[in-house]
Amino acid sequence: MRVWRGAQVRSKGMLQRQNDVSEARPKGARERILQSAYRLFSSRGTSQVGIDTILADSGCAKASLYKHFRSKEELVLAFLEMREDVWTHDWLEAEVRKRTAEPAERLLAIFDVFDEWFRKRDYEGCGFINILLECEMNSPIHRAAARHLANIRSIVSGFAQDAGLERPQQFSEMWHILMKGSIISAYEGNREAAGAARTAAEAALAAWPRKAQPAVA
Repeated sequence: MRVWRGAQVRSKGMLQRQNDVSEARPKGARERILQSAYRLFSSRGTSQVGIDTILADSGCAKASLYKHFRSKEELVLAFLEMREDVWTHDWLEAEVRKRTAEPAERLLAIFDVFDEWFRKRDYEGCGFINILLECEMNSPIHRAAARHLANIRSIVSGFAQDAGLERPQQFSEMWHILMKGSIISAYEGNREAAGAARTAAEAALAAWPRKAQPAVA
């Protein structure tokens, strides 16, 4: 179940969507807490942000937090759901679809969108990857982060299938490795990482087998 919807105007970038998340003033304590958690977890990671910091930022009492989230773990899981809405669907997928209607070009456009993202001063890396590396292996949070990453692969697999590529799932696994590698490289400080990944991706796409087209009568 999705716990929060990102900005509905898809013509603007992720920065506007995250500003919408940060600047909106919902009345409910749950929404204020989740809003603060989203901003803080995105920029600092989950292990560096305590419950008291989230409460101070949200202006809510501890009793309000535990009324809606039984533990920090449950709050992190809600953050991951929200991140998929805001980052995966309302930003990445929407931006890629907006740039081109051609499925193969959409695959490459992922790296064009990444290139703009990597160059932002407040580039924070991928929340799913960051949490995956922070948390205990095979914990509920680890499994949830891995599941959200798998949902990104599903989008890539759909583009690959629409492009007529053979073995779209296998292709998406390879493509996702390039995506994740570029994200980590950019987090290391290489703001040119998306361009390098796109060059490798172009070669991989050109070499990947296509499904046979039906003969024209």
